[in-house]
Amino acid sequence: MERQYQALPIRELGEGAGFRRPTQARPVRVGLESPALAAMTDLLLTSPATIRPHAPLDGANAFMIARGVRLLLVVDEREAVLGVVTASDILGEKPVQIAMERGMKHDELTVADVMAPAGNVEVLSLSDVEGARVGHVLETLRRAGRQHALVVDHDIVPAKGPLDRQLQRSMVRGIFSLSQIARQLGLALQTGGEVARTFSEIEGALGRSA
Repeated sequence: MERQYQALPIRELGEGAGFRRPTQARPVRVGLESPALAAMTDLLLTSPATIRPHAPLDGANAFMIARGVRLLLVVDEREAVLGVVTASDILGEKPVQIAMERGMKHDELTVADVMAPAGNVEVLSLSDVEGARVGHVLETLRRAGRQHALVVDHDIVPAKGPLDRQLQRSMVRGIFSLSQIARQLGLALQTGGEVARTFSEIEGALGRSA
């Protein structure tokens, strides 16, 4: 006998409605020997903060503050990653120098003027991260002198013709943030984002707790 399906009730959305976004569970407490994935923001679970290259710098800074992040992926209208821009890129000396070199006003600069192009962005492979510990990630960031590291996996791009080879397309899968790792280690940092001082505080705090 064929099943009879009843229509579901229809209701009005109403004014002032919002919408859901992917959410990642609150970061758990970690130690240096914890799996590195426990400290990675997984983009399968939470949407990244993105911005277009033509956005003004002041707008990018306001967006970072609103999202509580210090790194934005710069994407085009097809969501291809063009590069990254960090709080240091926006608030440091770089915009001042570029404005002087080009004879521009600071408020005329856009994200494209200060971002790191994708071709210059060094990344970690997810396959390496999967077997790593938080300590490995911290050491990687320390040696690179950076606050963030992107983690990538790959999609297979089908060959266009019988004589063409399959290609791999890098896909940003996760983000490591030095400040987030510090929070997950249970450390309250007061450095305001300066990389060397941040590592100094982390090493000092971990040394005291050892």
